[in-house]
Amino acid sequence: MPPAVARILTELALDREFDYLVPPELAAQVRIGCVVRVPFGRRRARGFVVGFAETSAFPNLKSIESVASDLPLFDEPMLRLARWIADYYAAPFESAVAAILPAAVRRDGAKFKEQLVAAVCESAAPTAEEEAALAKKSPKQAAAWAALKARREATAAALAEETGVALDGLRRLEKKGWIALAKGVIRRDPHVRLKVLPTTAPPLTDEQKTALAVIRAEMAAPKPGVVLLHGVTGSGKTEVYLAAIQAALDAGQGAIALVPEIALTPQTMERFRGRFGDVVAVLHSHLSDGERHDEWRRIAAGQARVVVGARSALFAPVRPLGLLVVDEEHEPAYKQDEAPRYGARDVAVMRGHLENCAVVLGSATPSLESYRHARAGKYKLARLTKRVDRRTMPTVRVVDMRVEAEKAGAAHLLSQELVEAIRLRLAQGEQTMLFLNRRGYATTVMCPVCGHVETCPHCSVKMTYHKTADHMVCHVCGTIKPVPARCANPECRAPNVKMAGVGTQRVEAAVKKIFPRARVARMDSDTTGGKDAHAQILGKFRRGDVDILIGTQMIAKGLDFPNVTLVGVIYADLSLQMPDFRAAERTFQLLTQVAGRAGRGDVPGEVFIQTYAPFHPAVQSARTADFETFYDQEIEFRRELRYPPFTRLTTVLFKGPDEAAVDACSKDFAEKLKPQLPPSVRVGGPAPAPLAKAKNHFRAQLLLFAPSAKECGAVLRNFLKAYKPPKGVTLHATVDALSLM
Repeated sequence: MPPAVARILTELALDREFDYLVPPELAAQVRIGCVVRVPFGRRRARGFVVGFAETSAFPNLKSIESVASDLPLFDEPMLRLARWIADYYAAPFESAVAAILPAAVRRDGAKFKEQLVAAVCESAAPTAEEEAALAKKSPKQAAAWAALKARREATAAALAEETGVALDGLRRLEKKGWIALAKGVIRRDPHVRLKVLPTTAPPLTDEQKTALAVIRAEMAAPKPGVVLLHGVTGSGKTEVYLAAIQAALDAGQGAIALVPEIALTPQTMERFRGRFGDVVAVLHSHLSDGERHDEWRRIAAGQARVVVGARSALFAPVRPLGLLVVDEEHEPAYKQDEAPRYGARDVAVMRGHLENCAVVLGSATPSLESYRHARAGKYKLARLTKRVDRRTMPTVRVVDMRVEAEKAGAAHLLSQELVEAIRLRLAQGEQTMLFLNRRGYATTVMCPVCGHVETCPHCSVKMTYHKTADHMVCHVCGTIKPVPARCANPECRAPNVKMAGVGTQRVEAAVKKIFPRARVARMDSDTTGGKDAHAQILGKFRRGDVDILIGTQMIAKGLDFPNVTLVGVIYADLSLQMPDFRAAERTFQLLTQVAGRAGRGDVPGEVFIQTYAPFHPAVQSARTADFETFYDQEIEFRRELRYPPFTRLTTVLFKGPDEAAVDACSKDFAEKLKPQLPPSVRVGGPAPAPLAKAKNHFRAQLLLFAPSAKECGAVLRNFLKAYKPPKGVTLHATVDALSLM
C-alpha cells in the first residue's frame, strides 16, 4: 500500500518540512525527488518530496495538487547527502537541496530547447530533372535540399544560415513531399566548438601502475575508501585518473572528476574527450543555463557517464557512481562561499561513503588535513615521485630581492637574472610564465607628501589602480573611482599622487618595455570575464602565439605546456604577509605548483623565485619541492597552537550597516551560545573581522575551535535556527573555515 503522507520541502527558506496527503490518483507519480505543487496558506508553492510516512502528527492535512516534474530530480543517496550537508555545515536544508541541483534544472519551467527541424522524407525520391528544375527556379531551395540530402536532418535555422533559404522555401519543399518539418529537441552543447582528436592510453610507468593498482583495489573493496595520490608536478596524475575511470566504465559504472578552477576545464576536457569521446559531460558556472540544463539531463539519462567540472559537478546524477576524483584537492576554490558553505573535497569523501564509491584525492602539495589522514592510515597513500618520460624536475633559484636592490641601487620588478633568462628563452623559441598573485597595475594610490592612501569609501581596503582603464577599483565591492589629481587629505592637497605596489598589469607593462618584440598575454580575472576567455588565452599560448604569459593563480596549477621552460615568480612572499594561520601552507603550495609548470617537455625547466624572505621554511621547501620537510615543520606549529587539523575551526560572521548594532549582536550571540557549548570548544572573540568593513557593512567575527565537528555542530545549527539577530544585522557560520579572513 503506498504511503499516505509525503514530506515536502518548499522553496520558501523556512528550514522545515511539511506534511501533505498523497491523493490516490498521484500515488504512482509522487516519489522522492519529485517536484510537486501544494497549497501553502493562501497561495500555491513548489516543493520537493523528501520523505514519506503512514501517518502525520498534524490534523487536517492538505493534499498535493500536482506533480510538476516528469522525473525525480534526486534520489535517496543524494537526499541523504543533502541532509548531511545541512547538518554538518549548519545550513538550512533548502540551501543544501539547492546546492545539489543546478538552478537551471530546479527552476520552474526548465526544459529542453525546441527548434524546427527539417528531415529528408524516406519516401522522397525526386528525379534528376526535378532537382535541376528546382535549381533553376529556386537556387536557395535547391541548396537546402542538397545540404539535407547529405546529412538527412538539420535545423531550419542552420539551413537558413548555410544556404539563405527562408522558412517559406522549406514549407514548399515539404509540400513537394521531399522533406518533413517538425519541432525537435536541440541539445545546447558546450563542446560544439571543441575539436578533439581521439587518443589512446600511453604505457604507464611503474609508479603509475602501482598507484593505479591501489586505486583499483579500493574500487573493488566491499566498502571502498579514499586514496590520496601524492605526485610531484608532471608525474602523470591525470593519466592515472584516466586509467582508473576507464576501469569504472569497464565495470558499468560512471565517474566524476573535479578540478578547482574553470581555467583548467578546457584542457581537462580535451584530454577526457580525447580518451572517452561523447560520454563526457562538463558542468561549471561559465556554462549558460541552457547548456547546464541539457548536460545535467544527459547525465541523468545515462548518456554521459563521465563528468568533468568545478565544485558543483560533485553533485552530478551519475548512476551508478564508481569513482570520484578531486584533483588539486588542497585548493581553497573547493570551498563554497555562500550557504551552504560546504567544502567539495570533504563532501566528495562523504558521497563516496554513502554510495560505496572510491574517492581519489590528488595533489603535488596535499592539504595538511588529507596528508595527516594518510599518515594515520585513514586514507590509502599512493606516491608518484618522478616525472614521466624521465623528465627532470626544474632547477629552482631563489633570488634575494634585498641583495638585488642593493646591487642595482633601487628595487626593480624583475631581477637581472630573470631578465637574462627570459631573453635566452625568447632567442631559443621557448615560452615563459610569470606569476604574481595580485591583479591590477598598482596596489596603492598614495600621496608622497603626507602619506594619505586612497581607500574604498565602502570597504576597509585600499583602492587598486588599473592602468588600462585609468581608474581605481575596489577588489571587494567593485567600486570605481577616477584617479585624483591632488591628495584627498584636506590639510595637504599636494598634486601628483604616486602609484605604489605591483599588480599583473604593471608586470605586463614592464615586460613589454623590456622585450618590445615579445608576444605577451595576461591572464587574470580582468582578462577572463568572457565565456570562452580562459580557453582562448590558453589556446593561443598552446599554439605558440604567445611568448610570455603573465597571470595570477589561474596559471599556477594543472596546466601542461611542453614548451614552457622558464617560470618566474614575482614577490613570492606576498601570501606570507596575510594575517592567517594557513599563510605558510598557501605560500608553499602556490610556489610548488607554479614552479611545476616549467620543464614539462623535452627541455629541462628553470624557475626563479623572487622574494624578500628567502630563508622562510615555505620558500626553502618549495625550492626543493620537499613536501615532507614542510609538513613536519608546519604540523608541529599547528599542534602547538591547536589550529586545524588538530581542531575544527568554525567562524561566525556578523555584518550590517550600523557598527554599534553589529558589535552588540556579536557579543549577545557569543554570550548566549557559550553556555550551550561543551567545555572542549575554545571560543575566540567576538572581535572586528580582518576585513572590518565591506560593501558599506561593518563586520565582526567569532571563532570556535572544537576537537571534532560533533562537539559543536548540532548545538550551533539549532542555535542559529532559534537566534533572531536585530534588524539590519545578518550572520552566517562557516564550518571548517579555511582562513581567519
